[in-house]
Amino acid sequence: MADGIKLENVELRLGTTDFRFDCALPSGAVTAITGPSGSGKSTFLNIIAGFEVPDMGRVFVAGEDVTEKHPSERPVSLVFQDHNLFAHLDLFTNVGLGISPSLTLSPEHRKAISQALERVGLGGYEKRLPGTLSGGERQRAAFARALVRNKPVLLMDEPFAALDPGLRISMAGLLLDLHRETGNTVLIVTHDPKELNRLADRALFIEQGQIMLEAPAEEFLGRRDIPSLLEFLSS
Repeated sequence: MADGIKLENVELRLGTTDFRFDCALPSGAVTAITGPSGSGKSTFLNIIAGFEVPDMGRVFVAGEDVTEKHPSERPVSLVFQDHNLFAHLDLFTNVGLGISPSLTLSPEHRKAISQALERVGLGGYEKRLPGTLSGGERQRAAFARALVRNKPVLLMDEPFAALDPGLRISMAGLLLDLHRETGNTVLIVTHDPKELNRLADRALFIEQGQIMLEAPAEEFLGRRDIPSLLEFLSS
């Protein structure tokens, strides 16, 4: 699992809630993370990204023990539902921050930024400010920023939730195209069984801070023995 993800006996308490994660997710796969609201899906991603540090256990990303590493030192890119664009910076600069926080950009970097914006349907938008864009366009800009980072692991927390159905399908198609090109490892939180079926090779179900099921997508979608999972699949 050179580019995979492993959480080894990870335990974390946030407030009065305990989280316990132990799993090994394969490299080069798209894994959907599902579960009821408040079950721990975002916490699961935050542990991998480094925004939460476990009280116990180890975190491995792309074959490397990253438990003690700062988020900026981890081989991951992030796309969240909140696009996290800086309102006072144009799109070129916002995307460029994905390559260099100091915006020290080579000609190759500048070309990559324009190509990424083109790839997500925002060619020619380099000088536009986020406030002049629709919600879908801002989310696509955030996706472009993740593309230019070119990391082996991509973490996505409901990245398409704010998009209209047509754009969701379009962005899902783009994600799959890029995944086929790069062979990267993708984790995507979703509340949509159709999105899971469309995107995922595998799926993971979290409930009350613990992983209840991790299985190939086809098996996952056929399971009927976990009441909360059945509720999710019927939604």
